[in-house]
Amino acid sequence: MEGEKERSRFKRICVFCGSSAGYKPSFSDAALQLGKELVERKIDLVYGGGSVGLMGLISQTVFNGGCHVLGVIPKALMPHEISGETIGEEKTVADMHQRKKEMARHADAFIALPGGYGTLEELLEIIAWSQLGIHDKPMDTTTACLLYLTKELKKASLKILQEILW
Repeated sequence: MEGEKERSRFKRICVFCGSSAGYKPSFSDAALQLGKELVERKIDLVYGGGSVGLMGLISQTVFNGGCHVLGVIPKALMPHEISGETIGEEKTVADMHQRKKEMARHADAFIALPGGYGTLEELLEIIAWSQLGIHDKPMDTTTACLLYLTKELKKASLKILQEILW
């Protein structure tokens, strides 16, 4: 059919992203755009289980588009990352390590959007697992790494500058 995208070879993609919207509107735009792309290609979402921030945006977009959404969230984070109704299927786990393990188990590939230290930590562990041969699933991590490093370098530079000047 013309204008319709072909179905992806991936059935489920894990998206790592923040539980806040971030400091640039383009972060929210990216989450919405990726969510729409997943729906167009009929790809289900595996994500961190939050209903706020970028997690909430992408999960709601995919869910509203008719695809399956699996949120994996540690019990300790439920009060911080869930506001109101959960989106799609929710799996509660004991801790962050189990969260990453479950997300990886259910996903065919990984994509990272902007986030904080938690997103970076999840991303780095998945990269390390790939290097160690624990998985051989595709990863698109460049954008998230660059955005994260740029933000952190700016913060570090400002802090050093303040220490020098004051």
